Amino acid sequence: MANENRSTSSAGAATLLTLVVVVAALYFARAVFIPLALAVLLAFLLAPLVVRVRHWGLGRVPSTMVVVLFSFLMIAIIGGVMISQLADLAHKMPVYEQNISRKLESLKTSGGGMISRITRVARNVTEALTPTPVPAKTQPGEERPVPVEIRRTSFSPLEVIRNVLGSVLNVVLTAAIVIVFVIFMLIQREDLRDRLIRLLGAGSVNVTTQALDEAAQRVSRYLLALLGVNIAYGLVVGIGLYFIGVPNPLLWGLMAGLLRYIPYLGIWIAAAMPAAVAFGVEPGWVQAIIIFGLYLGVDLLIYNFVEPQLYGTSTGISPIAILVAAVFWTWLWGPVGLLLATPLTVCLVVLGRYVPSLEFLSVILSDEPVLAPETRFYQRLLAMDVEEATGVAEQFLKGKSLEELYDVLLVPALTLAEEDRRRGRLDEEREQFVFKTTRFLVDDLAERAEELVSGKNSSRGRARKEDAAPKNGTQTGELSVLCIPARDEADEIAAQMLVQLLNKSGFKARALPSAALAGESLEQVTQEKPLVVCVSSVPPFGYMHARYLCRRLRAEFPEQKLVAAILTERDVEEVKKRRPEITSDEIASSLKQALLEIVSLAPTANNHSQSLELSRSE
Repeated sequence: MANENRSTSSAGAATLLTLVVVVAALYFARAVFIPLALAVLLAFLLAPLVVRVRHWGLGRVPSTMVVVLFSFLMIAIIGGVMISQLADLAHKMPVYEQNISRKLESLKTSGGGMISRITRVARNVTEALTPTPVPAKTQPGEERPVPVEIRRTSFSPLEVIRNVLGSVLNVVLTAAIVIVFVIFMLIQREDLRDRLIRLLGAGSVNVTTQALDEAAQRVSRYLLALLGVNIAYGLVVGIGLYFIGVPNPLLWGLMAGLLRYIPYLGIWIAAAMPAAVAFGVEPGWVQAIIIFGLYLGVDLLIYNFVEPQLYGTSTGISPIAILVAAVFWTWLWGPVGLLLATPLTVCLVVLGRYVPSLEFLSVILSDEPVLAPETRFYQRLLAMDVEEATGVAEQFLKGKSLEELYDVLLVPALTLAEEDRRRGRLDEEREQFVFKTTRFLVDDLAERAEELVSGKNSSRGRARKEDAAPKNGTQTGELSVLCIPARDEADEIAAQMLVQLLNKSGFKARALPSAALAGESLEQVTQEKPLVVCVSSVPPFGYMHARYLCRRLRAEFPEQKLVAAILTERDVEEVKKRRPEITSDEIASSLKQALLEIVSLAPTANNHSQSLELSRSE
């Protein structure tokens, strides 16, 4: 155990060190990685188009060049439209400047000079809080220091041109590198994939191929869906601004579609520009407020109704993970990192899903549940939170049946409680809370099952109950099934679940308390003469008790129909192979299967009891 702990700690330390080295490399070598990441992003976006063109009969290189040239054409058209709109806006700027000056002047004098008074008060308070510097004392004959003022010389035209050209050349050079990367990635797509498979794991080609395909499909679907959503967003916003009366609505629609690629901040930057223009055009303030409302309203509509339908599980990232990823990649790579945050995080989620040492990335970032339903339910019980536990059970029951709720959620939770209790990990207070709450939920959810289950499942459940209900007179006042818990309270709760299922199927069933001794249980069987006796047992420690009780029942009542419900996740055939074996007519590994076995045995038991009664009367 100590060696295992040391090896686990060493593996965790190695993983953490590797992550630190990778993050440091991404930060200090961002001049290389940013163009590469942008190229990969564009390659994912254009790859489906290249594949589609290749299906038309063109070769690899011609298909790539057609798609790249088409992309350049679309960018040139959009750029030309934006330049023409900006030129028109610049032509109208003198008129807007006069309106803005008048509006600012009216704002300054509005409210009886309130803004001026607030500014004057703030200046006076600041001056009062600022300490007055004490003049330095000079000795007789000492010269007073001469104050020195440092003035920055103005930029020369050559220096301005050099700075501007440097920035422009940097952008142009980065764009050229990205374009070259994209072209070669699209042409050599299959070769790059083979090399990645060889680099990541030639011995596990299947897993590596699945990881690469899943990452490519998720990122491509996300980028295509995001492109369509942003185009629709810009179109709707442009039409809205046209009817509001904002000048150059085509420009603002294009800007809205482009800036929406920036998560969280893009729409506010896009809305501020037409709002500023409306501030200079219109005499009032209402239009600027309407513009912000339009941008926010359309974005909320798309975010809540359109994106869930289009994206679905294409990204597989939780909302909080998207926010954290945006902050992390922005810190790492600046504005470009904010743009690349979601696609890069998708790749990390897929990597964590297929690489065991990086599984924590999938756990932290993925939107998939990380705990099984029974574990979540049991955790809520351990936290002694009835409302949360009830909510988990109600959510699970939607669209399912009562049998599934018992077999998949409640019984496994009882199994976890039994394991903790037997190993001393469950204190008495929580133990009583777990069993009492589970017993309460069994009674409560059984009454409200029809309300929680969907209509289709409800009708299917009613049909199943009609088919499963015995048609041999077992719905009379005589006891049909007697459920006996193998030993403790968990077995008793399982017996109570089975009683509810039997009652819904038309049987008259009853469960004995777990405190009853084996002799008392045998005496109840003698008195009530049920058609079928079922012994319920919750693992992991109930098998031997169930076997002992079944052996006593078989020895005392050789003709009694007997079912052993060993409620384990294993297949029933595996349970039957256990030694020493259980001497019962049938063995079931779930409550649903126990119900079916009792239904199948009930007619035989009823006929046998009728023949015994007839022989006694003769």
